Amino acid sequence: MNTTTSPYQQLRSHLAYLNLGATAEALPAALDHATKTGQSHTEFLEQLLGTEVEATEERRLKGRMRFANFPAPWRIEDFDFAAQPSIDEALIRDLATCRYTNDATNIMLIGPPGVGKTHLAIGLGHKAAEAGYRTYYTTAADLAARCRKAAIEGRWANTMRFFKGPTVLIVDELGYLPMPAEDANALFQVISQRYLNGSIILTTNRGVTDWGHIFADTTIAAALLDRLLHRCVPITINGDSYRLRTHKARTQTLTKGAPD
Repeated sequence: MNTTTSPYQQLRSHLAYLNLGATAEALPAALDHATKTGQSHTEFLEQLLGTEVEATEERRLKGRMRFANFPAPWRIEDFDFAAQPSIDEALIRDLATCRYTNDATNIMLIGPPGVGKTHLAIGLGHKAAEAGYRTYYTTAADLAARCRKAAIEGRWANTMRFFKGPTVLIVDELGYLPMPAEDANALFQVISQRYLNGSIILTTNRGVTDWGHIFADTTIAAALLDRLLHRCVPITINGDSYRLRTHKARTQTLTKGAPD
């Protein structure tokens, strides 16, 4: 009985040993294609390894998306710019290239509830993750709660390292609830850790002149703004709430359809 292993079997064995599963799976079809088209050795190898590169990038993207903690699948492409004419669409498209991450520039989205701040923040977050940047989403309230718990459990330093790590940190809904001194200090520490080291996309319903009311401490507010605005793209959004507009439209439709 011939126990000699064929070169094909040896190649499959090597690929399995190197954990190149996508390459091993694509090998039979790639060999058939190379035989039929007369591919050179270089072309064959490039095509085969290209399959592995694509599979690796897909796995890494899925990992970044899991880590990102996005609460919704919203994307820039889904945003209705016509409904919010106060937004500079060209600016948002430029920010979607992620060039702002090169020098740790921040983005601040300011406006009343329901105008699309969170949608834009998450949409820009998706673009960052797809571009290969580690991105993480949190609300301001959740960030503060996590820091409080870390302080109690003796994990403060680890938590600060966690929030410093992502290239892009999204902090949503700042200003909807007042922040006591302990929470304000935690947010200040996170922003200080990231200053000039990583970008922050922050959404808030309060203009910067009102931040003293959020924290009940004008000193903390000034220190936060000093670091956030040093390198920042502020975007103020004016307009009606999407939710209220939808509610009004639905009410009008029901009213028209109601019997006299």
